[in-house]
Formats: sequence, C-alpha cells, structure tokens
Amino acid sequence: MRLDKYLAQAGMGTRSEVKKLIRQGRVLFNETPADRPERKVTENDRVFVDGKQVVWEQYEYFMLNKPAGVVSATKDAKDRTVVDLIKCPHSRELFPVGRLDKDTEGLSLLTNDGALAHRLLSPGKHVEKTYFVRVTGVLTEQDILFFQNGIDIGDSTLTKPAVLSRIEKGQRAAATGETVCTELFITITEGRYHQIKRMFAAVGKKVLYLKRVSIGGLQLDQGLKPGEYRRLTEQEKADLCKGNF
Repeated sequence: MRLDKYLAQAGMGTRSEVKKLIRQGRVLFNETPADRPERKVTENDRVFVDGKQVVWEQYEYFMLNKPAGVVSATKDAKDRTVVDLIKCPHSRELFPVGRLDKDTEGLSLLTNDGALAHRLLSPGKHVEKTYFVRVTGVLTEQDILFFQNGIDIGDSTLTKPAVLSRIEKGQRAAATGETVCTELFITITEGRYHQIKRMFAAVGKKVLYLKRVSIGGLQLDQGLKPGEYRRLTEQEKADLCKGNF
C-alpha cells in the first residue's frame, strides 16, 4: 500500500493532508524521514508520525455496551444508532453483528469484517448468545421444559432448545413495585424477531428487562457503562477469527 494511502486509512488525515505531513518531515519510515508519498508500506515496515507509531488494520472490532433507546443499525432517520456511538476514523464502515431490540441493552459487536459477521450469524454455526432477563411471575418446571424442547412462537417451526440458568424465583424488582418477577439467564442459538420476548410470552410471562451478556465466548466487559465501548483485545479477536465460539 502507498504510504499516503496507509496514513489516510489509519486516520491521519486526507491524502493531501498526509502528503503535507511527509513534506514537513513529520513522517518517519523505518526510523528515517519519509521521502515520497508513493513509497510502498509492507507488513514489516514501521511508520511514525510526530514520534508516534501509526498502525493501520484492515479490520476493526469494537465491543459496545448498547444502551436502551439506541437502534442496532448503521443509520436511522429518527434514532441514534450503535454506529453513531463509535468514534474512530472509519466508524462509517462499521456495522453491528446481529441486532438487539431498541429497548434491549448489552453486548453489541461492531466490525467491518463481513466474513466474521457471516460466521457468527450463520444458523449452521449455532453460536450461543446469552442474555440476562427479568420477567413477570415465577417460572415453573413445566416452563423450563418448554424452553428445553422448543417453543411455538407462531413461526413455521419451533424454536431451537434454549437453556435457562441461575433462576431466582420470586424476586421483587424495584422498578416494578410489588410485581413478583424472576431473574435469570437464557442462552439461545437463533436470532428470530423479538425471539426471547415471544418465547416468554408463550408461557404467559412478560419481559421487563433484557440485556445481552455474551456472544459465543465473547463476554461483555463489566467495566463498560451503557454507551461505552472499547476495541477487542488481541486474544478476543484471535478467538473470534479462529471460530472459538
């Protein structure tokens, strides 16, 4: 890749702006002043601007703790999108992997890696997605069996088996006053429209709160407040790209 394109892709400015940086002697190529913008940069070269190394990566990966009220889309005429929350030079190239409902919070993965997104969303991969959920009422053993065996939510086929765990019966949520509710985790391997809400509705329960906490082996960073994000670590990226779901 040309040096000026490399710098521009890394967010150092437009092509004309980075050429100016080169002319000003502010760009080092392998620790010597860069002499021309058309010089080729390989994976073994090191580039510095004002003493700081510039690293451009073809693909970017961000973990976002999506707040309620934000839509999982690249653009929307009325509401803020998950992409609007990411501040990076190439944020407009990002897209969310899968969708969360507008009122659902939690883990959203944003990337420009289409191949990875396809693998994560492919029905044949059965990638597990785990959510923390608060529902009205108390779940019975029969309800749990329904989830394990698949539920009729009005589609042509039953849902695939879902796993419920850490059930805390009879909890009272401050936000619901005296309404008895149950808090638990649910793990599914599909992504049907409003699936979790429809599954609980099928057993007479209403979802009061929903938050995604993991996709495959990728766990939501508990240090991220709603609306905050960070780049994935090298280990997280390696696990995802290797298919360690």
